[in-house]
Amino acid sequence: MALVKFTNSNNGLKPWFNDVFDSFLNDSYISDRLTSRVPAVNIAESDGQYHVELAVPGLKKEDFKISVEKNVLTIGAEQQAEKNDTGRRYSKKEYSYQSFSRSFTLPESADAANISASYVDGVLKVDIAKREEAKEVSRQINIQ
Repeated sequence: MALVKFTNSNNGLKPWFNDVFDSFLNDSYISDRLTSRVPAVNIAESDGQYHVELAVPGLKKEDFKISVEKNVLTIGAEQQAEKNDTGRRYSKKEYSYQSFSRSFTLPESADAANISASYVDGVLKVDIAKREEAKEVSRQINIQ
């Protein structure tokens, strides 16, 4: 059995209405704003630190806010579009306000008092030191 799409030819506005409605919903401006935008994150661990990297191109280091409260690291950013509309009439304008916030629960071995951050080439790098007692201690054992 074949499935056939039913169209009602009695309604003269239906094709026009569907085209406009589909165009509106499939417009990249609308569809981009409907989806949640959070930056991609990489989390790694080395002997003495935890490393959190976020891909956030196009921002300035002043746009970021990093805080630690009750063992939760929160990284966020806010950016507003500059308003320099001196006599321009836009047919489409996609510059807008954007923000994000990501939170991470720190492990008990993390030293919340020793966190550093840097922003280079669109990547925000946050390094969290481990407590001394949490660092892996290795030693060579001699056989007698």
